[in-house]
This record gives sequence, structure tokens and C-alpha cells, in this order.
Amino acid sequence: MIAALRARLFSTIPDDTLYHYTSLQGLMGIVESRTLRASDIRYMNDSTELIYALNLLQTTIASRTQISRELNAALSIFSAWLREQINVGPMLFSASFRANGNLLSQWRGYSNHGKGVSLGFNPRAIKALADEQDFSLGRCLYNVTEQQALANDIVSIVVSMHAEHPDLQKALDDIEGDLLGICALLKHPSFAEEQEWRLVSPAFMSVADKPIAFREGKAMLVPHYLFNLATKGAIPLDHVYVGPTPNSDLSVNALSHYLKDKNANPARGIRDSEIPYRPR
Repeated sequence: MIAALRARLFSTIPDDTLYHYTSLQGLMGIVESRTLRASDIRYMNDSTELIYALNLLQTTIASRTQISRELNAALSIFSAWLREQINVGPMLFSASFRANGNLLSQWRGYSNHGKGVSLGFNPRAIKALADEQDFSLGRCLYNVTEQQALANDIVSIVVSMHAEHPDLQKALDDIEGDLLGICALLKHPSFAEEQEWRLVSPAFMSVADKPIAFREGKAMLVPHYLFNLATKGAIPLDHVYVGPTPNSDLSVNALSHYLKDKNANPARGIRDSEIPYRPR
């Protein structure tokens, strides 16, 4: 039943270009490797994202009417299990896109030195690549009422599982990948303007036989999955924005030559963001 909830949440198909904001260094890494780095959701830049989703479930558990000892036991086991998921469990990888490729809030994060770009990918091609690699592509959910309804559905399913499975802990472990996949799409409503879409992987218990690598983070090694972007050798770019920069014409010109040389020409060209550059 949790798998059905996850499938429903990931059932929306994108129609418009999907933009991935990055630095010039990140751009070169993506284009030359023909891959997109999908990070383990526990290690993503905003580490509070998973915590937000898990707290939403904890709040729902706490609000349930305590009908019987059996119900209390199920809720208690589920609550304790959720607390453990912050730091343990299978690897689940995610990469982010935005429906809007020219957002000031995003440029502030990627263009401090005039070196930001947003790569616009063909949505149908990204969906096809996701299907090939057993990833799911879903639109993030920001509406609190809808999030609460989803959390209630999850808690109800867990309660019903407790009646069917004497070892609820084991049953929860079996649905962990699907549950984390759902959590990956639940975001705080203050981020709604980002209109984020996410690629989300299946759950991985080990790095064996998978394109999983590690990079140095601020305080630890960070696992990531190398999501293949190659479509017959070409990256499916629709459009590219160059972020705020003091030399926009030169930047657009250089990027145009670079992408042409790397066989990564965006179908609808390259544009300057036209947002004034303000160095910080």
C-alpha cells in the first residue's frame, strides 16, 4: 500500500523544461561526464529536508487518538523507527530540477561570483532516462493540507500493517525505500516558488555493481549516484540560462562555443538572465 502511495505521488509527468542550477565548474563536470550527480538525501545541501518530512509523520502520530493499547504499540514502534532513519538505513539518491530557470533566489546561491548557469533539460528525455535507470521523477509537494493528508494515509497503513505482521519492525524495514521516496518529495511551503522536481532512486543497501561514488564534503564523505544523461551521445538540453554576471555577452558567447564543441547544443539556445549582477 505504501508502494501505491509512492506511485501516485510520482505519477505527474512534466511538460515544461526542467532546469538544474549549477556553477560553471558543475556545468563542465556534467557536460564532460555526461552524468548528473544525485546525492544521498541524508547528505543533501539542506539537511533539514528529510527531517521536515519525518517530523510531519511524528506530528501525525502524536495527534492520533489513542484508541487501544494495540494502536499505541504500533504508533510507538513506528515513532521509534522514524527517529532511527535520520542517520541509518539504505542509500536513496536524489537530483533536483526547477520549473523556473531564472529565479533570483537560486542565482543568489549559485552566482555569488558571476559563475552560475541553469541547464534546461528536455522533460520527456529526462523521464525516459529515469525509467531506464529505475529512478522516479516527481514534483515536490508544498501544500501543507495535502502533506498532512498524505502523512495520515501513511500512519493508517502502518497501523493496519501492525495487525497483519507480528514483527512490525521487519515490515517497516521492507517498506523503507518507498517511504523515503515519498519523504524526498515533501518540502517546506516556504520553498514553493522553486517549483522543484526531483529524480529519486530506488533504495540501495550497498555500492556493489552500481555507479555510486564518493566525494569530499564539508565534514565527511558524501555518497552520490552518477545518473546517466547520455541519449545517443548527446545531452538532452532544451535551453540554458547564464546567471547574473558582469560580462554577460562574453559569458554567453564562451558558453555557446563550449557546448557546441562538446556536442551539447541546447535546442532553444542560450540566454542571459538579464538580472542585474550584484557582487557579494
